[in-house]
Amino acid sequence: MGFYRERVLPRLVDRACGSPGLRAWRLTATEGLTGQVLEIGFGSGLNVDLYPPSVERVYAVEPAEVARGLAERRIARSSAAIEHVGLDGQAIPLADETCDSALSTFTLCTIPDVQRALLEVHRVLRPGAAFHFLEHGISHDPKVARWQHRFEPLQLRLADGCHLTRNPAELVRDAGFFIEHLEERYARGPRPWSWFTVGVAVKAE
Repeated sequence: MGFYRERVLPRLVDRACGSPGLRAWRLTATEGLTGQVLEIGFGSGLNVDLYPPSVERVYAVEPAEVARGLAERRIARSSAAIEHVGLDGQAIPLADETCDSALSTFTLCTIPDVQRALLEVHRVLRPGAAFHFLEHGISHDPKVARWQHRFEPLQLRLADGCHLTRNPAELVRDAGFFIEHLEERYARGPRPWSWFTVGVAVKAE
């Protein structure tokens, strides 16, 4: 699984998560980002072309070497400065209250200790700053949710720890954020994988 996880999976994720159908979702998630931005699960830089002009610098956290390599061509054409600052969202090497915004897209499903990572995001954001997130997760439809629970063991193995049954909005609230905007609905695709949540949550001032 080492070769698959480290060399193959990042390329598969780049193709699957870089589909044209997801662009509108990513545009919604990146709208309103400003200033110094933390992005956890930076991946292959699929959000780079969508950063608004108000983004000055991005502190990117990404563990996969291949994904960081795939991001280079996107970073090269970005108007925002992009700096890789770490490999682990559970231990972000930035000082408290460093960032004006934060972003996560299809990342909270995979981080082993997701609550610890969200507390790290909360720590590095300035008071009043916004955390933008786009994630897949547990459906509100009990029938779909049952299938998600059935598929999850295989999903965890094939997608390097990606969960189908996490509730992104609940996780964000539990980390101390106030959710300012939230949209939950199905995207195109098989329903166990396409219940999406896109939202903006704020750190209390």
